[in-house]
Order: sequence, then C-alpha cells, then structure tokens
Amino acid sequence: MKKKVAISIGDLNGIGIQLALENHAHIAAMVDPIYCIDNTMLQRSADLLQLPIPNSFQTIAPDASAFTIEPGIVSAPSGAYAYASFVKAVELARKGEVDAITTLPIHKKAWEEAGIKYKGHTDALRDFFDADAIMMLGCPKMYVALFTEHIPLREIADSINEKGLTRFLVDFYHTAKPTSTVAILGLNPHAGDDGVLGNEEKIITNAINNANHQLSAQRSTLSAPFTGPLVPDVAFTPNVRKDYTHYIAMYHDQGLAPLKALHFDEGINVSLNLPILRTSVDHGTAFDIAYKGVKLNALSYLNAVKYITK
Repeated sequence: MKKKVAISIGDLNGIGIQLALENHAHIAAMVDPIYCIDNTMLQRSADLLQLPIPNSFQTIAPDASAFTIEPGIVSAPSGAYAYASFVKAVELARKGEVDAITTLPIHKKAWEEAGIKYKGHTDALRDFFDADAIMMLGCPKMYVALFTEHIPLREIADSINEKGLTRFLVDFYHTAKPTSTVAILGLNPHAGDDGVLGNEEKIITNAINNANHQLSAQRSTLSAPFTGPLVPDVAFTPNVRKDYTHYIAMYHDQGLAPLKALHFDEGINVSLNLPILRTSVDHGTAFDIAYKGVKLNALSYLNAVKYITK
C-alpha cells in the first residue's frame, strides 16, 4: 500500500507549485499525495503557468487568505500562505492522517514579512514538537548533518559543547540509522593542528568518545559509529569520501558547500529526531525563473518523496 504524504506548497510566488503540477504523475506513482492548497490559489497558479490541473490532484485548504500571485516577489501574503500550508501538513501528520510530509521551498524573508517568528521549517518543527530536530541534507551517495545551522559564524565556536554534541550524535545515530561509520568534521583548519589553531577539537573528540561508549552500551550494530574529528579541507576528497556515506559538520557552509558542489541537483533535506518524518527539496524558491516557462529540474523533489518510501 502506498504511503500518504502531505505536501506543503511553499511560496506561491516561486517555483514550488510548478514542480507540484508538472510532476504529479511521478509523485502519485510513489505515494498518495495531498497538496496543502485551496482551489482558488491552485487555479490562479495553474492559469499563470498555463498548466492543466491533473484530475487526481487532491487538495486540502490551509487556514490562509487568497492573494494575488506576484511571480518572483517577496510578499507578506505569500509568506503567510506558505506558512499556513506547512502548518496544515504538520497537522495532518500529527493526527496520523498522513505518513509523512514533504515541503516545497519557502522564502525566509517572506515569512519574516508575514510576522512568522521562525527562520524556517526546522526551527518551527522544533517548537511544534518540543524536540531537538536534526537537519540532514544530501542523497544516498552522501548525507551531511549539521550540528549548528542558521547562526552567525562568530557564534559557532561557543556553540560547540561536549554535552550537546554527545546528545546530538546519539540522537543522529538512532534516527538516521547509518550502516557504516559516520565521519565527524573538526571545526578549525587542519582540525586544530593539536591545539595550534584552536582547541575545539578536544571537545569534539570527547563527544565522539562519549557517543561511541553510550551506543556500545546500548549494543549498537556498529562497534564504533563515529570517527574524527577529520580535517575539514580533505574530508570530501575522493580518497576519503569513498569510505563514508554520512558526515556531521560543525556549521552550515562547512558541510553544505561541498555537498552542493558534488550533488546539488539530487540533494534533499530531512528532519530527523522528530515524531513525524519531514523531507524537503534542497533548493530555494528560484524567484528569478518562477512563472517564466523554464523547464525545472525536479530531481530533488522526486528524491524527497522517494526517501519517504524507504
């Protein structure tokens, strides 16, 4: 039996609705999708795109007002609608009416202009479920989880603490379920060079040892689930990368710059350590091409839904 998936429609001034309409047949072959959009906004989008609405395109209306679509424009009404669509998808998952949710891209500034207090989906999910959601991005060839996410660079070093990182590693292991050793990146150049370039690697090493010890006591399937800290500037080279499918980066760009350089088109975003499963495309609203008749690469969207079927 196919799983049911709620799809939040994202920012309607962007490319999300085009992805949904153009790829419905492929998505419906994998799962039973429910799109969180009302019929008025669906018809307005389809008319602007000059695309037909598939007969089996099942929708459910979010608690939001209709508005005038302005392709490629950051607007409060579009931000409010995107948030309401997301909330509806979460509500369906919380009630057990769907097995998972997939989110199409939002614009963080539009959320801000709409008065939404969250910076993005993951922040909101942490609050909704009072859980330490973990952001993991990638594809089967390489997944990268982020210990810190959307914070200024100047705050990263102070955010790395032994207790928090230990808990993060243990939670990651239980929810990502890696089948081989996970590579943990150091923070500093050369992984600190034995303290010459920084001592955060001592904290990371202690956390790795703690997590391995805890998981060993819990009889984990891997004898040493985590290794590191690896030198960040060589961790993604071919000779090293062949040994790992999962990495944990200390900060956003440390992990996502190499991931997107290698697997941009196929990468997805997965929220781990929650009572619901949420996947997402790993790209933005693409305002520059929205509603311009450009053929879209749907691989990230298709992979996001495919992950749920595993």
